[in-house]
Amino acid sequence: MLFNPLARRTTSRGADDINYMLTPSPAAHQTAKLVQELQTIAHQAGHPQPLLIALDQENGGVNSLFDEDYICQFPSSMGQAAAGSAELAYKVAKATATEVSAVGVNLILGPVLDVLTNARYQPLGVRATGDDPQEVSQYGIAAMNGYKDAGVATCGKHFPSYGNLDFLGSSLDIPIITQTLEELSLSALVPFRNAIATGNLDAMFVGGCGIANPSMNVNHACLSDQVVDELLRNELGFTGVAISECLEMEVLRNEIGVKTGTVMAVEAGCDLVLLCRAYDVQLEAISGLKLGVENELLTKDRIYTSLQRVLRMKSSCTSWHKALNPPGITLLSKIHSSHLSLSMKAYDDSITVMRDNEKLLPLNESMHQEEELLLLTPLVKPLPASSMTKNILESKHKSESAPSLHDKWVHRDRGAVMSGEGVFREFGRSLARARLAKLLHTSYTANGVRPVHENLIHRASTIIIVTADANRNLYQAGFTKHVAMMCSMLRSSGQKKSLLVVAVSSPYDFAMDKSIGTYICTFDFTETAMAALVRVLFGDFTPQGSLPGTLRKSKKVLKSRQHWLVEPYNRDRDGKGLDDLLQALARASAPNYRFLQTTNASTFELSSPNIGENHFVVRNSSTQALYGFCATYYTKGTGILGAIFVDPTKRNVSIGRSLHRRALRGLIQKQEIKKLQLGICFPGVFLGIPVDDNAGLKSWFAGCGWDLQSSRRLVNMAIVELSSWGPPEGLLQRIQRAGISFDLIHGLDNAESVLNHVATHANPEVFDLYKFALQETKACGVVRAKSPVDSLLGTVIICSPGSPLHNFIPSLSSSRGELVGGIIAPIVPSTTQANLVLQGLAMMGVRQNKAHKSARGVLSWVPNESYETLLTMGFEVLQAFEEISNAPENVSIIGYFLKQKLTFFQWTDLH
Repeated sequence: MLFNPLARRTTSRGADDINYMLTPSPAAHQTAKLVQELQTIAHQAGHPQPLLIALDQENGGVNSLFDEDYICQFPSSMGQAAAGSAELAYKVAKATATEVSAVGVNLILGPVLDVLTNARYQPLGVRATGDDPQEVSQYGIAAMNGYKDAGVATCGKHFPSYGNLDFLGSSLDIPIITQTLEELSLSALVPFRNAIATGNLDAMFVGGCGIANPSMNVNHACLSDQVVDELLRNELGFTGVAISECLEMEVLRNEIGVKTGTVMAVEAGCDLVLLCRAYDVQLEAISGLKLGVENELLTKDRIYTSLQRVLRMKSSCTSWHKALNPPGITLLSKIHSSHLSLSMKAYDDSITVMRDNEKLLPLNESMHQEEELLLLTPLVKPLPASSMTKNILESKHKSESAPSLHDKWVHRDRGAVMSGEGVFREFGRSLARARLAKLLHTSYTANGVRPVHENLIHRASTIIIVTADANRNLYQAGFTKHVAMMCSMLRSSGQKKSLLVVAVSSPYDFAMDKSIGTYICTFDFTETAMAALVRVLFGDFTPQGSLPGTLRKSKKVLKSRQHWLVEPYNRDRDGKGLDDLLQALARASAPNYRFLQTTNASTFELSSPNIGENHFVVRNSSTQALYGFCATYYTKGTGILGAIFVDPTKRNVSIGRSLHRRALRGLIQKQEIKKLQLGICFPGVFLGIPVDDNAGLKSWFAGCGWDLQSSRRLVNMAIVELSSWGPPEGLLQRIQRAGISFDLIHGLDNAESVLNHVATHANPEVFDLYKFALQETKACGVVRAKSPVDSLLGTVIICSPGSPLHNFIPSLSSSRGELVGGIIAPIVPSTTQANLVLQGLAMMGVRQNKAHKSARGVLSWVPNESYETLLTMGFEVLQAFEEISNAPENVSIIGYFLKQKLTFFQWTDLH
């Protein structure tokens, strides 16, 4: 179970294996001391492994650990996505995890993987990345990798989704999900599925919401085996630790009770039960668990299954040496300066100016010194992660309207509502200091525009209105529209009345309302965010943030016709930039394509006398950063597009189209080109268009003019555990009865029959792949399959771990450092014995891999019609691709060019 140590008396009788979750805590050094004491008690009591110490540290407005001297503030998940860099999100996550790990925390309850399907009206708000499932996946996986690389365990939340909750249709005092499982699968479940597939997600937080749809009727997701065991484990394949929503939720306690709720949660498949507050409630839960076993509602096997999952997670994120010796302030002091710089960059990059139609920014240029500036701010709940909260008065301010169910849900773990004036007071002072002039500042409430507001509006020439979730706090929307109307009327009478609206929480307040001419989003209202806002308002830097998700994409569509300058790739100038681009792509890619981690700039440089190559880049000549890269090859009448990459943060602005256009232009200039091909096996980064086409690549290439009908599927496969592999029963006997024999050759001296065989039955680049392998006599060889009359039936390349081929075929390398053997490009003509020949070649390859002490064997470039035969031998599919071949005239853009006999410059102008 996960308990709050601040609610538990610290004693030495540590018989129960209790884990802990930190809630808003003391200073960093106090937290480190507390955690160390808890781990010491557990160690002395004989616990086999250290305690799990977990906390929410999402950044933005949700931080359980705050110490302004040692712990840095970073933007919310949506703010990080607004910065447009998954690489930045990774760095922020790693910095966050490094800090909390320093005080002894080993499990972060994050990342948030919810998709805001109904973004404007959901209480989760900026805690989520946005409303695009793929973007949520990209940033969620980046954050997860950052946590893991800092040595902290990860927990995705809130399964199955808090992104589209209905607060009106439930008879209970809880929100419900009304989407069907099919609808959830297409959107809300995508980030969870992708995160699980990486293998880096240690735990999953299962929410307490209800589900009501035709196939499922659940009161609390975390108490339902339909959600935990069936959906999460069986359908999504999650094998990690399932953690329940807090069972101290008022509605759950009143309806079910903690004892029964604990049993239901474990019975449903949860491994850890979350209880956050009272010690007596924690004891109640433990007694309930014991009763569940005594009443035979829970078996000991069920308990041991959860125990093994928890122990496995502990072994990945902690040890007694680490738990008993947290570095604490010593480490935090060393890293604080660099983390502060990262924090400032992250906030500066996140600030988003949606519109500035009247060119009011910066204010020091649109306002005269003697003109007055008015700041209007709402009364809001202070952020618990804010140091300013300490100075806010404890007095309560009652709103005229009762809090909504939205507010009860989102703030159910927060304290009393306090005045928001203190939160924005320092912001007002900063504005005044930046102007070197007086500032008018007052709050507004659900009472609307009062005489005091009217008087101040008449005095000021520029008004800044701050909103915080105006779509749910409708008085803010009404107040802002009223002031906007007043400013419009005063302007029509000749007065200067400039209006800026700043959304400090949800960016959707006025995102689509064009009547608000200047609209800025900060994504949270911590001091760091407000400081970045001041710098924007007074021109210290030009904000580059953009709204995440569909709003960003819809804005980029308007730019889709712009042309980027494409340059030839230069190894000395662009090599490091390409390595950086590949690493950014690896973090942003689907789990099946994490082999990009072992891809580098040299992978694409064959330097072969038989294969020509021209590569292109789109780059920032000022920073040397690469925004895109395209690799092209040509050999024996075939022009090949081998790879095309675009920085994940620069997509949908025509970089890919600019590279594609230049690549095709370069290929068709070669007079001997008779065929164009998408995908290449040497170098074998992408054998074609990935079949797992979440990014819509097929549609993209179709839009670029390719005829996708003439395709063939190619597969990369693997045997993950070579040590335990054995040939299928009867395979050797069938091979012997067929009279098939095998031998292994090295070098080109006796390879004439092999090369003739490959030249007859494979593409030209495969021929060069074989020649390259045969020349590497120490690391590579070719296995031949021969008939009883010594005719050649098939061939395959074998390479040992670390061979030169590994550089050109990234799927042969391992980011985990294990030895990987290669079985490359089996060439087996279609005959009645083809499947048996292929199995025999694969078996010989596996034997060679095992002889080379490989831990894993990868079989690359298998035609689709053959791969099912290999599945029966224990191979698993790693990646699948569609190789596309077109005659030049069948690529519509080039065909048009050829028919019209346009010059290349005319063609470029048209497209």
